[in-house]
Amino acid sequence: MVEMEWPGSLDEYSKLINRMNAPRVVIDNTVCETATLVKVDSARRHGILLEAVQVLTDLNLSIQKAYISSDGRWFMDVFHVTDIEGNKLTDQGVISYLEKSLATIHCGKAAASNDFTALELTGTDRVGLLSEIFAVLAELQCDVVEAKVWTHNGRIASLIYVKDCNSDSPINDAQKIDTIVGRLRNVLKGDDDILYAKTSVSMAVTHTERRLHQMMFADRDYERKPVLQHGDDDSPVVTVQNWVKRGYSVVNVQCKDRMKLLFDVVCTLTDMDYVVFHGTITTAMDTAYLEFYIRHTDGTPISSEAERQRVIQCLQASVERRTSQGVRLELCTTDRPCLLADVTRTFRENGLNVTRAEVSTSSDVALNLFYVTNAHGSAADAKTIKSVREKIGLSSLKVKELPLISQQKTEGEEQAAGVGGAVLLSLGSILRRNLYNLGLIRSYS
Repeated sequence: MVEMEWPGSLDEYSKLINRMNAPRVVIDNTVCETATLVKVDSARRHGILLEAVQVLTDLNLSIQKAYISSDGRWFMDVFHVTDIEGNKLTDQGVISYLEKSLATIHCGKAAASNDFTALELTGTDRVGLLSEIFAVLAELQCDVVEAKVWTHNGRIASLIYVKDCNSDSPINDAQKIDTIVGRLRNVLKGDDDILYAKTSVSMAVTHTERRLHQMMFADRDYERKPVLQHGDDDSPVVTVQNWVKRGYSVVNVQCKDRMKLLFDVVCTLTDMDYVVFHGTITTAMDTAYLEFYIRHTDGTPISSEAERQRVIQCLQASVERRTSQGVRLELCTTDRPCLLADVTRTFRENGLNVTRAEVSTSSDVALNLFYVTNAHGSAADAKTIKSVREKIGLSSLKVKELPLISQQKTEGEEQAAGVGGAVLLSLGSILRRNLYNLGLIRSYS
C-alpha cells in the first residue's frame, strides 16, 4: 500500500475524502509479454486523465497501448508502457516511484518553485531570435537554469527559468523584472509583431510543457498557415463526428508515433474543456491511432461545424508543435556565463534557425538540445553543421539521432481502424472490446 503525503493545508475531513477517492494503482509485468501494464482506478474529475498521462511521460515511458473507460463517477485507465529502449519496467525504484506518483495525482500538490524566476515569451519566429533573447538575458546578468522553446506555424513560445548571476537567487527586484520584460518584449516585437508579442513573469509555475501548449493555444498558432509545407505522410489526420444516439463527439487521430504524443493530445482536449469518457490508443509499426469519446465539461457534445473545425485544427497543432524538424544537436559542456548567447550566436552567424530547444543544467554542466534547419526551414547543409561544431567544440556539440520507439506488435493485437472511415460502435461494444484486450473476457463479439 502506498503511503500518501498530504499537503499541510488540508483539514482532517479533506484528508478523509481524499483517502476515499484515492486512485488505486496496479503495476503488472505478467499480463503482457512485451510491456508493463499500468492500471489506474479513480474517482472521475476533470483533468485527472491528463495528470496520469503526465506522470508516465515525465518518466520518459513509451505508451504502446491504452484503454480509457469512465462509468458514472469512476474511471479506469490501462496503459501498456515500456522504457525508452522498448523494454518492460524492471527497476523496482522506478516502479515504486511510478506507483506513488499515480496514487497521489488527486492531491493537488502545488508545483510552484521559489528557486527561479520564470519568463514566458511568445511572438513571431525568425532566424536569430533565440540568439537575441539569450544575449539580452546575459547582458542583464540573468543565468538561464532551464528553458524550453517550441516553434509552430511561424510562432515561437518559450518558458525560461532564470536566476541572478551575482546572488545565485531568484530575481525579485521589481525594477529589474520590468527592465527584463521590457527588453525582451522589444526583441520579440521586431519590426512587425507589435500586437502579438508577449513577455511576462509567471509566479504560479505549472508543468512546463503543458504551459507551452497553453501559451501557443492562447497565441492561436493553430489558425496560422504553416511556414513549412510538409508532405501528406507527415501531417496528422484528425476527424471529428457526433454520435447523436449516445451524446458523444468521437475524435480520431492518426499520425506518426512518437514519445509524449498522448500527453500532447490529451493536454489540448483538457485545456479546451473537453472530458474524455472513453478512448483507445494503439500503435502499429510507426503509426499511432487514437480514438476518444468526448463531451464538454457541461456534458454536451460538439454543437457546430465551426467548433468541429476548431477541434481539428487544435489537435493537429498539438501533434505538430513537438514534431522535430531539422538536425538534432546535443551540447554537453561546462556551464559558464554567456554560454547560450555564444552558442546561439554561432548558429545565427552560420544561417541556422533553431526550431526547438531544451536547456538544462546539472551541477556545473550544461545539457542542451537544439533542432536546427537552414534559414529557409530546409535541411541544414552538412558542411555548415561541421563548421558550427568546430567553432563550438567537436567534443561538446554532437549530432544525435532521435531515439527509436519500440513498435513490437503483441500477440492478438488488432489493426486499428483507419480514421477516415471510423465506425461509431455502440458503447457496450467499446467496453467489451476493452475488457477483451485486458484479458478479462474471452470474446467481445
